[in-house]
Amino acid sequence: MQINSPSNSLLNKTTQASNKQNEQLATGKRVNSAADDAAALQIINRLTSQQEGYGQSIRNAYDGISYSQTSESALSGVGDAVSRIRELSIQAGNGALTDSDRQALQDEVAQLQTQITDTFENTTFGGAPLFDGQQANFQVGPDANTTQSFTQADSSVAAGILSVDISTQAGAQAAITAADQVAKDVNTQRSQLGAFENTLNSTIRGLGNQSDRIAESQSRIADTDFAQVAAQRSANDILSQASIALRGQANQSASSVLNLLQ
Repeated sequence: MQINSPSNSLLNKTTQASNKQNEQLATGKRVNSAADDAAALQIINRLTSQQEGYGQSIRNAYDGISYSQTSESALSGVGDAVSRIRELSIQAGNGALTDSDRQALQDEVAQLQTQITDTFENTTFGGAPLFDGQQANFQVGPDANTTQSFTQADSSVAAGILSVDISTQAGAQAAITAADQVAKDVNTQRSQLGAFENTLNSTIRGLGNQSDRIAESQSRIADTDFAQVAAQRSANDILSQASIALRGQANQSASSVLNLLQ
């Protein structure tokens, strides 16, 4: 016969404590359920949500950088084509050339114009047209309305160079002027893209710092202090062994009493 005693209650408590400590050591988490610390669990979940928001915001910002780099690379090609047209225009202004010579130069200009048009019409990012003159918005923060925006150019930025004809000296002079203006406009757009990319890089650094601070706060609340839990488990094991010994003595005493009563 086994009689309930304080030793049984102590053994149950030490067993429950041991199970909890083993779980904390196995998972590395101090709070594994609401029963462990309901208030802490709410804070941990809130910090987890914020951490996920910062992580996605950083990924969005990197998408913005890729968007900017794709645009800038395409405009770089346009700038090269405009520069070549300007060079051909200067060549076409040479009075030593014949009409046939200038027409050959114009044929190359026409190819470059087609290249410029194709760049503006066919360059895409994520399957969507890139040079559509629309504003692109990137969510770069975990809260509403924390965005960075950029208004993209369209083919009108190069319209002045798409209609030039250097088959005549007068046309060549007009083409030089047009090339200078288009080159200026394209370079302005590229500069704005560079500034946008720098802004996003700065935003990413800020988001990363904030994310690190949240991770540190979350770790202090959620993670197991292995040294502390290991010490608690050692102390708990001693109590458990003592309660087992006490229960054994109590059962033995109870058995002796029953024998005397028989």
